[in-house]
Amino acid sequence: MRGFTLLEVMIALAITAGVLLTVISSVNYHLSRIAADTEETTAVLLGRAKLEDPEFAKKAEKKGDFAPDHPDHKWEREITKTEIPGFNMIRLTVTWAHDSKRLSLVQYAPQDVQ
Repeated sequence: MRGFTLLEVMIALAITAGVLLTVISSVNYHLSRIAADTEETTAVLLGRAKLEDPEFAKKAEKKGDFAPDHPDHKWEREITKTEIPGFNMIRLTVTWAHDSKRLSLVQYAPQDVQ
């Protein structure tokens, strides 16, 4: 009689289950990293676009959002004087995911931009 014993089949199934579990958890982890990187890239691009607007530093409002395209992303601006004469530091903080995630972009601009 030729064939596999029950023990051999059970060992093969255990090895297959272990490999499948490892592959599925690895794919799940990498998909979550891709989603997080996509959100962070969107926040960086929105913040850079806001900082590149020449009228941005002159506006009175210090908080806002990126509606209607990205209403879940919010921004907050802080302008402070620097040790470098004639320059201000503009810090733009972008938040998303109900303010649980944030990043800050910094730009130095001449003081007359305000």
